[in-house]
Amino acid sequence: MRLFDWFTGTKRPSGGVPPQSVEVVRAALLGVNSPDRPFMVRDGRSDGVDLVAEWKIADAHWYGYFGNVTTINRTLMRLDPSKHEVRSLDQEWSVTWAGGTPRLTLATRYARGQINKKSCSATFMRDEQGKLVKESQRKFSTGELKPPLEEAVTGAGWTWRGLVIGKL
Repeated sequence: MRLFDWFTGTKRPSGGVPPQSVEVVRAALLGVNSPDRPFMVRDGRSDGVDLVAEWKIADAHWYGYFGNVTTINRTLMRLDPSKHEVRSLDQEWSVTWAGGTPRLTLATRYARGQINKKSCSATFMRDEQGKLVKESQRKFSTGELKPPLEEAVTGAGWTWRGLVIGKL
């Protein structure tokens, strides 16, 4: 691990893993998609990057998972075959809940770099004896998005480089 790897979230492949082609890495990242995951990886050309990983916040199936989060992030990725690395950068978005459905807008406070946030909410009720009892609990962490992406990249012999400053 190099000096700033922890700070930037950079992950390197294990020794002896030969770097695969850019097509294999792209396919591995798109292969992370699953109906059982609360996020998706999609083509990022419309955003000026190679790939985008974003939360399925607008998918009715996942509404309960997100609770009432007020900000959410997405990860932009650029594949660099000359260095065998995927550079990543997070953007933060504001979430407005209107009538139980989310609407995304660019945050008034712009955040860029490597974002890791956690939120937790719980609902309590009183039981027959009048004691407070936890009825439900929700946990949400933006950190759940990156490990599958990092594993796909490092498993293909490439480096996952998180950017804090600089060009993607």
